Amino acid sequence: MLQRVRAQLRQVADQMARRPELCCGAILLTCALLLPITLTCSRAKNVVALARPPVRFFPAEVPVVDLFLGQIEEVDRLREEADVSLVFYYAPWCAHSITARQHVQQVALRLARQVQFVAVNCWWHQGKCRKQKSFFQYPVIHLYYWRFGPIEYRGPVQSEYLESFIQRVSAPLTYLPTRRALHTFITHQQGVVGYFQFNSSPQPAAYITFLLSALHALRRDHQGAVRFAVVTNQAVAEGVSLREDESVYLHRRLNSSLVFPRAQRNFTVQAVCDWVFENRESVIHWIQPTGVKSYSLEAELQRGPALLTFLPHNPLTANQLLNQVTDVAWRYHSCCGSEDGASGVPRCCRSLVSGRASAACDVCVSHCWALGLYVGRVELSGSSCGSVQSSYSPSGQFSVCCRSVPKPLRCPLLSDSIAGLQCRTNKTLHFYLLDAQLHWPLAQRLGASGNHSGPPFITIINLRDETHYVLKHTDSLEDFIQNFSVSYSPLHRHLVGHKQHQHTQSLIQEVTSDSFLDTVMDSQRDVLLLYYSAWCGFCSLLNHVFLQLARLFQGNSALTVARVNVGRNDLPWEFMVDHLPSVLFFPRHRKQMSVKFPENTPMTVPNLLRFVLQHSSHAPWEESGDGVESVSLLGAELHSLQREVFSLHRARERLSQQLAVLWRENRRLTLHTHTLETQNAELQAQSGRLETLYREKRRQLADSVHRLQELADASEELLKENALLKVLLSALRDRDTQEGKCEAS
Repeated sequence: MLQRVRAQLRQVADQMARRPELCCGAILLTCALLLPITLTCSRAKNVVALARPPVRFFPAEVPVVDLFLGQIEEVDRLREEADVSLVFYYAPWCAHSITARQHVQQVALRLARQVQFVAVNCWWHQGKCRKQKSFFQYPVIHLYYWRFGPIEYRGPVQSEYLESFIQRVSAPLTYLPTRRALHTFITHQQGVVGYFQFNSSPQPAAYITFLLSALHALRRDHQGAVRFAVVTNQAVAEGVSLREDESVYLHRRLNSSLVFPRAQRNFTVQAVCDWVFENRESVIHWIQPTGVKSYSLEAELQRGPALLTFLPHNPLTANQLLNQVTDVAWRYHSCCGSEDGASGVPRCCRSLVSGRASAACDVCVSHCWALGLYVGRVELSGSSCGSVQSSYSPSGQFSVCCRSVPKPLRCPLLSDSIAGLQCRTNKTLHFYLLDAQLHWPLAQRLGASGNHSGPPFITIINLRDETHYVLKHTDSLEDFIQNFSVSYSPLHRHLVGHKQHQHTQSLIQEVTSDSFLDTVMDSQRDVLLLYYSAWCGFCSLLNHVFLQLARLFQGNSALTVARVNVGRNDLPWEFMVDHLPSVLFFPRHRKQMSVKFPENTPMTVPNLLRFVLQHSSHAPWEESGDGVESVSLLGAELHSLQREVFSLHRARERLSQQLAVLWRENRRLTLHTHTLETQNAELQAQSGRLETLYREKRRQLADSVHRLQELADASEELLKENALLKVLLSALRDRDTQEGKCEAS
């Protein structure tokens, strides 16, 4: 290979030696390429300015360690100094980071003693954070509990939500010392209870696994819908039928409560967390659309009819409205209200873990108490409590049916008409909660009025039927759900309309959802209605056509020319159209005989006028004198329109002729201008040549003068030398004469 390269180089050197011009051309070409590159690089160094050094993002008085140079290596050291740490990754230019800064400051001022707050500039190009992290958006908030983490916070960056999440991370487990605390815990929330005995070890390994499972659950559910609690007293643990140490109990109100099957699954953090989220009950969900192109709300609405509740929410305080809506959701999904066919006494069957059949009554009483059911006394004799049907189960579970004494000890859930409604209707509702303060614009688009601090706004959206209903303030939520669930719902579809404010009288009346029926269904007037939308390009082309038509009928009280923006105004189904633009005519006294303008006919003023005259002339009042007068009036308007069109044609022809003359004149002027420009260019070129010739002649004249001066100086010197020579010659002659005389004498 080297020999071949050497041979080629030797050949090139020989050719350059034979042809020197080739060598010179190669050198010149190389210089021509290197010169632009050198100039470009030198210019780029002067144009690109150095980035400004970063400054503190948080004020110095705020208890937040601001690593504005991106020193991510300092984060690990700061985390070791506190039990709970919050790391705030930001970009100084990011508007979301600037907005979140104020909320982080408020939380830091309140929790500075319990939590270590650290902020890292992850945008500075010289910092290590920019080189080690690859964030796609800012800000990013990570929380650490001792060495566990990071737990990314994905909720709203509001001070209340952020503080609530930090409190959940700081206390992932709730200690339940008494049965009353246990009852309160599993009654008001979805709970997971772990029973651990701390006799043998201060912190058993299973307890550490359970603690990490609670933290791992916060990664998947930042709202903390599933709460974890720990019990250390065996008497309290028996309240949920836990007798073995290191047992985990998942409480469920609608189905059988479960105990973690340690025989089938490994007791690991991931296994416990997966088991909880696979078997948990979720009857009501918090959704938080981001406000941009978010598909979270659409994905939930695709599941079926949804009940959206917009209510003011502060996660740090108790919310009575939230408790009421949650209670309604539980009652709606509770299908435990079936009655015993033989006795008519309500019963509640559950699959419970029980090692002994004789303890069925104790288990039943404990379980009913855990469910929050009112059980004063239970029949301990006969078949009510003694008969326990055991079903096959690999985990050793028994089907226990708890039956309470008839009146007055009926379960309160059974007296409610909404209890178990999900199992008695084909319209299953999904319950969702939204913070009114964060998502009030969405509520207003759905028909809410007032502000977010008022009463909650509740609506039912059925995306499949493209309908939604709004709860009135005079109705109750239970009746609202009951009316929606019946086969023939008495609820009226809510029509979302745009409020139109017309301060001036317009030829074309703008119709909204509120004024549609009053305008279109007016029995004393014919109505010509245009369906349009802002995104429809063809609709905007018809504005001048309808405006001319409205001018023709200006002052006519028998016809109304109107239009409706169906993109911003919902209409009843019977008045909708299949495409845009569309024109419908509603004759007076015969609104049910509305006519649609033919699709294959151009929408011009004559065609629209002919369409109106054709369908308004078949009215029953044509036999009267008023009808004849109206028809003659329309005929006169038609003739006037024809004359106006004819005059417009003639005016167009005259305008076309004038435009042709102006075009020719403009063309002539353009050619003349081009000729003048050419002559001017020639004169300028000639002037340049004359100037050059003048300078050349002037230079030649100066040279001639200089030469003449030199000749004059030379002539003067020659004359002086000639005179001197004459003097010398005369002197020599005189000398020769005297010498001759002397010799002669």
